[in-house]
Amino acid sequence: MSRERLLIGCLACLASLFASAQGTERLEVADAETGVRVAVDERDDLPALRIHVAGQAESDPGIFVLFPEHVTARERDQAEPRQLYLFRPGRQSGRPAWRRDGRSLEYRLDIAPGVTMLARATLEADGIRYTYRFENRSATAYAKMQAVTDPRMESPAFRDVRLERSYVHHRDGFDLLASETPGRTTMTLDQWLPNRHRVPYTWPVDHERVARQSDGVTWYNKSRAVDEPFIATRSVDGRWIMATFSYDPGNVWSNPELTCQHADPEVALDPGQTRAYELKTLLFRGTLDEVLTKVKAQRPAMKP
Repeated sequence: MSRERLLIGCLACLASLFASAQGTERLEVADAETGVRVAVDERDDLPALRIHVAGQAESDPGIFVLFPEHVTARERDQAEPRQLYLFRPGRQSGRPAWRRDGRSLEYRLDIAPGVTMLARATLEADGIRYTYRFENRSATAYAKMQAVTDPRMESPAFRDVRLERSYVHHRDGFDLLASETPGRTTMTLDQWLPNRHRVPYTWPVDHERVARQSDGVTWYNKSRAVDEPFIATRSVDGRWIMATFSYDPGNVWSNPELTCQHADPEVALDPGQTRAYELKTLLFRGTLDEVLTKVKAQRPAMKP
């Protein structure tokens, strides 16, 4: 083991011992090979994670993951969905009971009468896998059940407000997520933000290229679909890649103010049924071509 990896392992052990001495156990998993660490965020009661790569201090905000940001469901006999859960920052009336299982951090939450969600984040050699398992013990049939994972690159090492290092992949190769918005680099921030950049995968192409929403957010819709459902962002120094993907999301999209990556699938959930789906955030030292190779190799196993 190299001196750098040994140091990372020692620091993780010291942090755990310090937390134990204070009467609380730090819920964290770490990879000694890559230096990536995933911890339950202690600043908020509702479920969130903090991810740091090798060399980042605890004071660095890292990658902040709302796990999930919200849960939305649509009953089979209803036209409109409703929100079952919404993340709120800070202290709340309670918090779920987290547990660590090997390299995974998980909790269970009742999100509707008779409906339970198990959320599990697993640290792998090349990133973090998110798994949501929904159990329906009610008599309600759901045409849609979706937990929206929100990984936000708060660290200056990754933030990409102008979308100059964030890519998607089309049939003819990689392209910047915001390549069809060339004026973004010269807009003032109040002209540029807030917005969402959206690219379809299973959904049809939205022919309205720029759509101003009632809440003041501008949607920029790309004119062609991706052939692999991921968004990849290079770190500022070009050494790290972060890319989020799943098996079959309707689209992939980003809020550049947060530099987040979305590729959220959904499942139907009938009475008495248990359904699960996965998505993953790749986080490794490498190239865009390696992202494409990993997504093609790993995505088929994610089929719900």
